[in-house]
Amino acid sequence: MFGLGTPELIVILAIAFLVFGGKKLPEIGAGLGKAISSFKKGISEVEEGGKEIIGDIPGVKEVAEVKQKVQQVKDLGKIDNLLK
Repeated sequence: MFGLGTPELIVILAIAFLVFGGKKLPEIGAGLGKAISSFKKGISEVEEGGKEIIGDIPGVKEVAEVKQKVQQVKDLGKIDNLLK
Protein backbone atom coordinates (compact mmCIF):
# COMPACT_ATOMS: atom_id res chain seq x y z
CA MET A 1 0.00 0.00 0.00
CA PHE A 2 2.02 2.96 -1.32
CA GLY A 3 5.19 1.35 0.00
CA LEU A 4 4.11 1.81 3.62
CA GLY A 5 4.75 -0.99 6.02
CA THR A 6 3.17 -1.75 9.35
CA PRO A 7 5.57 0.39 11.43
CA GLU A 8 4.96 3.44 9.23
CA LEU A 9 1.18 3.02 9.46
CA ILE A 10 1.36 2.69 13.25
CA VAL A 11 3.36 5.92 13.48
CA ILE A 12 0.89 7.73 11.21
CA LEU A 13 -2.07 6.49 13.25
CA ALA A 14 -0.37 7.48 16.51
CA ILE A 15 0.25 11.01 15.22
CA ALA A 16 -3.36 11.25 14.00
CA PHE A 17 -4.56 10.09 17.41
CA LEU A 18 -2.46 12.74 19.14
CA VAL A 19 -3.56 15.52 16.78
CA PHE A 20 -7.28 14.78 16.52
CA GLY A 21 -8.00 12.82 19.67
CA GLY A 22 -9.88 9.59 20.18
CA LYS A 23 -13.36 11.05 19.74
CA LYS A 24 -12.71 12.70 16.38
CA LEU A 25 -10.97 9.76 14.64
CA PRO A 26 -14.17 7.73 14.04
CA GLU A 27 -15.90 10.83 12.69
CA ILE A 28 -12.98 11.55 10.37
CA GLY A 29 -12.94 7.93 9.19
CA ALA A 30 -16.68 7.95 8.48
CA GLY A 31 -16.40 11.21 6.58
CA LEU A 32 -13.48 9.88 4.56
CA GLY A 33 -15.41 6.71 3.73
CA LYS A 34 -18.43 8.71 2.55
CA ALA A 35 -16.19 10.94 0.45
CA ILE A 36 -14.52 7.97 -1.23
CA SER A 37 -17.84 6.26 -1.96
CA SER A 38 -19.35 9.42 -3.45
CA PHE A 39 -16.22 9.91 -5.56
CA LYS A 40 -16.50 6.35 -6.92
CA LYS A 41 -20.20 6.87 -7.61
CA GLY A 42 -19.46 10.09 -9.49
CA ILE A 43 -16.76 8.42 -11.57
CA SER A 44 -19.09 5.56 -12.54
CA GLU A 45 -21.83 8.05 -13.52
CA VAL A 46 -19.40 9.93 -15.75
CA GLU A 47 -18.24 6.69 -17.39
CA GLU A 48 -21.84 5.61 -18.06
CA GLY A 49 -22.67 9.04 -19.49
CA GLY A 50 -19.65 8.85 -21.77
CA LYS A 51 -20.77 5.47 -23.10
CA GLU A 52 -24.22 6.87 -23.86
CA ILE A 53 -22.74 9.86 -25.68
CA ILE A 54 -20.43 7.66 -27.74
CA GLY A 55 -23.38 5.49 -28.72
CA ASP A 56 -25.27 8.55 -29.96
CA ILE A 57 -22.49 9.73 -32.29
CA PRO A 58 -23.22 8.79 -35.91
CA GLY A 59 -20.94 6.09 -37.28
CA VAL A 60 -19.66 4.75 -33.98
CA LYS A 61 -21.82 1.63 -34.13
CA GLU A 62 -20.73 0.96 -37.70
CA VAL A 63 -17.08 1.33 -36.80
CA ALA A 64 -17.52 -1.08 -33.88
CA GLU A 65 -19.15 -3.62 -36.20
CA VAL A 66 -16.34 -3.32 -38.76
CA LYS A 67 -13.76 -3.68 -35.98
CA GLN A 68 -15.50 -6.83 -34.77
CA LYS A 69 -15.57 -8.29 -38.29
CA VAL A 70 -11.88 -7.53 -38.79
CA GLN A 71 -11.09 -9.30 -35.52
CA GLN A 72 -13.11 -12.32 -36.67
CA VAL A 73 -11.14 -12.45 -39.94
CA LYS A 74 -7.87 -12.23 -37.99
CA ASP A 75 -9.01 -15.09 -35.79
CA LEU A 76 -9.85 -17.16 -38.86
CA GLY A 77 -6.36 -16.52 -40.20
CA LYS A 78 -4.88 -17.79 -36.95
CA ILE A 79 -6.98 -20.95 -37.14
CA ASP A 80 -5.92 -21.54 -40.78
CA ASN A 81 -2.27 -21.20 -39.79
CA LEU A 82 -2.71 -23.71 -36.99
CA LEU A 83 -4.34 -26.24 -39.31
CA LYS A 84 -1.42 -26.15 -41.80
